[in-house]
Amino acid sequence: MTRTSLAPATTPTEPGIDTTLIDCLTSAVEQILTARVSDLELRCFTPKEAGQILGKSENWVVENIQARRIPFTYVGRSPRLTAEHIRWIQAQGEVRPSRYAARAA
Repeated sequence: MTRTSLAPATTPTEPGIDTTLIDCLTSAVEQILTARVSDLELRCFTPKEAGQILGKSENWVVENIQARRIPFTYVGRSPRLTAEHIRWIQAQGEVRPSRYAARAA
């Protein structure tokens, strides 16, 4: 007896595509993604978390909060940054090209 003689003779068939299943999965993924975006909008980040997002140290964030150079909010007695605050900080660092900039050599 060989291995092939023991296996049942089956022919590979192409599985049918169930469009209702694909539609259900697509809507489920979209719901998960929109829920995560809205959760991030409501979430308050600690200075350490905000520093990681911005690519800065926690100390940089804390110093700028204490100097009132960046927007923040208090949750209880702890300073926190929202997604809007982090976007504001990123926008303040934007540099646009000057109309009268020197030409590249």
